[in-house]
Amino acid sequence: MSEVVQRRLVAIVSADIVAYSRHIEADETGTLDLLRAHRAELVDPSITRHRGRIVKTMGDGLLLEFESIVDAVTCARPVWAYRQLTPD
Repeated sequence: MSEVVQRRLVAIVSADIVAYSRHIEADETGTLDLLRAHRAELVDPSITRHRGRIVKTMGDGLLLEFESIVDAVTCARPVWAYRQLTPD
């Protein structure tokens, strides 16, 4: 008897913060506060709005799964734009 294998296609996004260690070294409390606020106000709502889910968190990193590549890219665009506006 043959076993039925279920397959599904998903888009995987891996993201982390550029120069996180340097920011932590310079101002640990301020960096962690900014990270929490950024996740709560922009990142997490965008993930939910675009049918994504957080698979794993790793310090400043996120591993995300989306139902489609369009959802993944659409979610990432505002987060990337915000990142462009933040100081290095």
